[in-house]
Amino acid sequence: MAVLFLLLLLAISGVTADEGAYIGVNIGTDLSNMPHPTQVVALLKAQNIRYVRLYNADQAMLVALAKTGIQVMISVPNEQLLGIGQSNSTAANWVSKNIVAHYPATNITAVCVGSEVLTTLPNAASVLVNAMKFIHSALVASNLDHLIKVSTPLSSSIILDSFPPSQAFFNRSWNPVLVPMLNFLQSTGSYFMLNIYPYYDYMQSNGVIPLDYALFKPLPPSKEAVDANTLVHYTNVFDAMVDAAYFAMTFLNFTNIPVIVTETGWPSKGDANEPDATLENANTYNSNLIRRVLNQTGTPKHPGIAVSTYIYELYNEDTRPGPISEKNWGLFEANGDPVYILRLAGSGLVLANDTTNQTYCAAKDGADLKMLQAALDWACGPGKVDCSPLLQGKPCYEPDNVIAHATYAFDTYYHQMAKASDACNFNGVASITTTDPSHGSCIFTGSLGMNGTMVNMTAPSLNSTTSNSSTRNFYVIGFTDLLMLTKVVMWCVISF
Repeated sequence: MAVLFLLLLLAISGVTADEGAYIGVNIGTDLSNMPHPTQVVALLKAQNIRYVRLYNADQAMLVALAKTGIQVMISVPNEQLLGIGQSNSTAANWVSKNIVAHYPATNITAVCVGSEVLTTLPNAASVLVNAMKFIHSALVASNLDHLIKVSTPLSSSIILDSFPPSQAFFNRSWNPVLVPMLNFLQSTGSYFMLNIYPYYDYMQSNGVIPLDYALFKPLPPSKEAVDANTLVHYTNVFDAMVDAAYFAMTFLNFTNIPVIVTETGWPSKGDANEPDATLENANTYNSNLIRRVLNQTGTPKHPGIAVSTYIYELYNEDTRPGPISEKNWGLFEANGDPVYILRLAGSGLVLANDTTNQTYCAAKDGADLKMLQAALDWACGPGKVDCSPLLQGKPCYEPDNVIAHATYAFDTYYHQMAKASDACNFNGVASITTTDPSHGSCIFTGSLGMNGTMVNMTAPSLNSTTSNSSTRNFYVIGFTDLLMLTKVVMWCVISF
């Protein structure tokens, strides 16, 4: 037995990393008010998110991501898997429409063929590897196979006896699928995609797994989990599961396929029977996860080996079925406000939604008043800013002048577009500032209130059909009626 483990360890050491580990984000769309793709991209850019995974190949999203440099994983949805897995031509058409038509303007780097197929759609398991091969063949035909990887995200639940990691193995009933799949991944230089959810491992352990161990919190040596076969110490569920995947592949004689984590996270809210689905725990898990991935630590058995990871997920998805926790895995609300402020000091700029560097958009001192008025009218009209707080009797009516009103509209639009630098220009009459323009009861979007918490103000999406649009239109018409004819003309001729 000792010789066997030595051979396994020597073999598994062959896994190498070809680039530094990175953090990406999954983008789900089960929202009642899903932001327009341009707003999604604005948020990604503002948060310096350079890697995303889509659960489909939405055309509008792919167009919005063009020329951003953001690396994109697209997906073959489970409902399309049977058709693609049974027809090479169907796969070729899918690649032509969803990849060839967009690449290289949109930086597509991988195709996820299905999602957790073995555990959520087992009747399609028999065609899964064929679907992966057909997609890859279409990429070969387009000379893109060396640029775009093909794999499939799998649930960590297919790994049995996951602790100690050195004894882990795949559910043997899936070996007829897993062995040819791993052969494909190895021969094409792709990676093993794994979804890891320490939250569920903790919830289902009946107290065996400590909360701190699931959250990456520091543990005293006496509390660390020790693999008796390797004597390696584990301080968190995540690392142990990644190493379990490597050992499970080694038991099937695959030793050089890197692991990439395609989903992980922690819910910020749950039902009464989910007391540990809290804002604090979600913040702790994701903050610690990001730091651990970006410092290139690797896992205890594979120090320094990149474990690139995609957080589940960008937005809270309020229309997802199931318990409350299913709707609350997001880092942001639909309007772009952070669900919580990640604690990422010293971890670079990625997901730096920290209010200690809060910025606003204000009217420039000395700007031409006619230009300001034209820009204000645009923001409250085509710009889709809710300007009703500027109406008489509302909190931001005073001071009643174009500079103050324009600053409110400009800043709302700026935050609506996730603080993208080009969202604060308005033909040169606006600029970014760190001075909070809030005054009295007029609290601007993103402002810090007296208790130091971020004020959340909902900005409608570009495709919003809510009643807010009628309020905006009423303001534009009512306000513009008070202007001289020249101001109306300026609104017509200036494009933003």
